[in-house]
Amino acid sequence: MAEYTYPHGDGDADEMPELSDGDDEDVDDEEQWQWMEEEDSQPVTCLFCDRVLSSVPATLQHCTTEHHISLVDVIRKHNLDDYGYIKMINFIRSTKCDASCLTGLPDAPLPWESEDFLRPVVQDDPLLQTDPEELCEGLSPSTCPPSGAESHDALQQRAQAAEERARRSEEALARAMDDLHKLKLLAQGLVLNAETRRSGNLGAVAELREDEDEAYFSSYGHYSIHEEMLKDKVRTESYRDFMYRNPDMFRDKVVLDVGCGTGILSMFAARAGAKKVIAVDQSEIIYQAMDIVRSNQLEDKITLIKGRIEDIELPVEKVDIIISEWMGYFLLFESMLDSVLYARDLYLADGGSVYPDLCNISLAAVGDTQKHQDHIAFWDDVYGFNMACMKKVVVPEAAVEVVNADTLISEPTVIQTIDCNRVCLSELEFASDFCLKITNSTDCTAIVGYFDIFFDKGCSNKVMFSTGPQVTKTHWKQTIFLLERPIAVQAGEELRGKITVRKNKKDPRSLFVTFDLRDRKLTYSLQ
Repeated sequence: MAEYTYPHGDGDADEMPELSDGDDEDVDDEEQWQWMEEEDSQPVTCLFCDRVLSSVPATLQHCTTEHHISLVDVIRKHNLDDYGYIKMINFIRSTKCDASCLTGLPDAPLPWESEDFLRPVVQDDPLLQTDPEELCEGLSPSTCPPSGAESHDALQQRAQAAEERARRSEEALARAMDDLHKLKLLAQGLVLNAETRRSGNLGAVAELREDEDEAYFSSYGHYSIHEEMLKDKVRTESYRDFMYRNPDMFRDKVVLDVGCGTGILSMFAARAGAKKVIAVDQSEIIYQAMDIVRSNQLEDKITLIKGRIEDIELPVEKVDIIISEWMGYFLLFESMLDSVLYARDLYLADGGSVYPDLCNISLAAVGDTQKHQDHIAFWDDVYGFNMACMKKVVVPEAAVEVVNADTLISEPTVIQTIDCNRVCLSELEFASDFCLKITNSTDCTAIVGYFDIFFDKGCSNKVMFSTGPQVTKTHWKQTIFLLERPIAVQAGEELRGKITVRKNKKDPRSLFVTFDLRDRKLTYSLQ
């Protein structure tokens, strides 16, 4: 990581000229001003092209004249402080965005809000050493040299202003850390009190709902989660094969991609023959998707829109096809299917379809005594101490892991089938009886859940994939519901039970899954 020097605060102690108290005759104001003038005249590479300019003012003038963008106007419009200005410069350099991207930006969120953009792209970038307040005030030391006394006063004022900004930033950070701590405490309370019906904190939870939603979309703004999904060949190639092998379904059609991410599904649809693709995503990754689409010369077919599908208005009245990779752990975690159904009911034309169109959720019994020992029985004796009370918080947390197919001790059974073209929102919460036919005489230590996906409706070449433990691993893995006390089972018998899946009303993106099994009632949280 490159060493970074902030333009204000203690980090400038080695670079700022020593300030005079007015009585020190050793300070040479002329030399001090010469230092400032020389710094301002460092060569600067333009933000939007390869042109190298003689100074920061020259660069700003070049941007205004040649690229038709005034950085000063952008700073003023969005009221950027030092850090916002730094992140804007690094955002422009790292994304190599066109100057037109800076016009018409919403007041919030800005595309450079991520802390990642505090890392300099160009080492010793003169633009990062410039005070945005000075730019907005129209001050240019190289063109308006003040007297020695005025220079001294100006520097003192700048130092005082920097200290005040630093103080405000520290206070804001302290408040943010306090809010984060409160949010963590609330999350712990939700897990520990999953089965209670207390209503005292509902008002506070409602206030946090918007923040939780923002946290969800922010998580999809980071590149790593998209890298993981793109590298999941089972997932990505299934979508690709569905579109490429059924070009007649996409030819001259209008397609909506809900939660487009990097835009990979939109580009598949465009290459498959779609007339127009509208790609929607609320997270910051949409800005990278815009660059990706341009890099692949598909901007004439693909329109990208930043926002929640529930909050925006599409440039068309109806679409022929809706595609989306909305699936979460245990299929329904994250509740993104809710947004797809909203788009279906509002925008899908008669005769159109949502893809994937069919989904199954399945269960199977697991007999893995070693895993049970490692995660559950472990608490009975921890270095000679009884910590069995920890099971009350450990057991109710469903685990997302890869299950060894050799540990399966029953045939799988489908507990729910979802038709994405017909299902109602209320049907995403359900209860279902199930029967697991046991294949091995052993102890059942857990129930595993997974899902299968089908591209079926109207397809001449149907495509499907599974996230089960018997096939190639996907990034969804499997969802494991460990039993606190294993159940002895015999080969040939049927392990009967009931599963109830419902949303956490305090955090609708998470799930509660309850099993009624052999006179036991076990509730798990997936969050």
